[in-house]
Amino acid sequence: MDKFRMIFQFLQSNQESFMNGICGIMALASAQMYSAFDFNCPCLPHYNLAYGLGILLVPPLILFLLGFVLNNNVSMLAEEWRRPQGQRGKDPAVLRYMFCSMVQRAMIAPVVWVSVTLLDGKCITCAFCTSVPVETLGNASHPGLSQEETKHVLARIPCKEIYNGQELIANEVAIRYLRCISQALGWCFVLLMTTLAFLVRSLRPCFTQAAFLKSRYWSHYIDIERKLFDETCAEHARSFAKVCIQQFFEGMSKDLAAARCHPPSKGPADAGEAAEKLLGITDQGTMNTALKSWHRCKPPLHLHPPALPSGNGWAGGGQPPAHPPVPRREMAAYYSRV
Repeated sequence: MDKFRMIFQFLQSNQESFMNGICGIMALASAQMYSAFDFNCPCLPHYNLAYGLGILLVPPLILFLLGFVLNNNVSMLAEEWRRPQGQRGKDPAVLRYMFCSMVQRAMIAPVVWVSVTLLDGKCITCAFCTSVPVETLGNASHPGLSQEETKHVLARIPCKEIYNGQELIANEVAIRYLRCISQALGWCFVLLMTTLAFLVRSLRPCFTQAAFLKSRYWSHYIDIERKLFDETCAEHARSFAKVCIQQFFEGMSKDLAAARCHPPSKGPADAGEAAEKLLGITDQGTMNTALKSWHRCKPPLHLHPPALPSGNGWAGGGQPPAHPPVPRREMAAYYSRV
């Protein structure tokens, strides 16, 4: 248990690195999922487009939502956004910073999926095989085929084993044409995402450095405050349970001692320590009230320094004397010796 606790504390203290690692693992997993996916185009005019675009867009949406689910800061953002105003104001810039940070991490796996899918070309080939320009690439003067029949023939382009339109357009020609367009779109998408990532990560702090630093500072503060609050609550709950159990066994010991006419044994020495850690909150109702107060009215972000003693001349705001005043006689004797 100690090893697991140490690992959990390490992950909590290095949450940003941990989340970056999770995003990298999800990106690799998305690429592996696509390579292991058995792509079967229906080769029907009314289903090819839905199937191809569904494989291209639905898994990235699932991976995007999964990136939010695996991010621990989602609940913290929702709590900060929905909490009452109380004595502490809510800065929209901090909420935007937290949301943008989560979106950036959650976008990694979907971007990898879309890039790999477009570069592979199967989805675009399946979705738009009925839009191949037969006039340019094939035999537009093929007799005996209506427009609807031509679509049925072109819809079978991704399925080589059942394609029967070699006289209309060669299967390999159509597949190469659609795969070329898909790969071009894939590289353009990779370039666009790389450029956007560069602009967001590099140029944004240059234009709004003060606002960026402020948002990042208070975002870290909210995260650390929540962790410390959870640790304090866990420590209080541990002390509460310890005192409650000790009081139960002390009561049982007194009842048994009264029944057997034996003096009750003394309680453990650390019972007073656990009671001190309760900070005066010693019943369920008071604890519930404290938790509700923390949610409804968090303390203001203004720390009051301890009051300084008024007898040393500091209370009025003046500077303290460097040394006590020297009597005049001693000063005269000093200058006479000099």
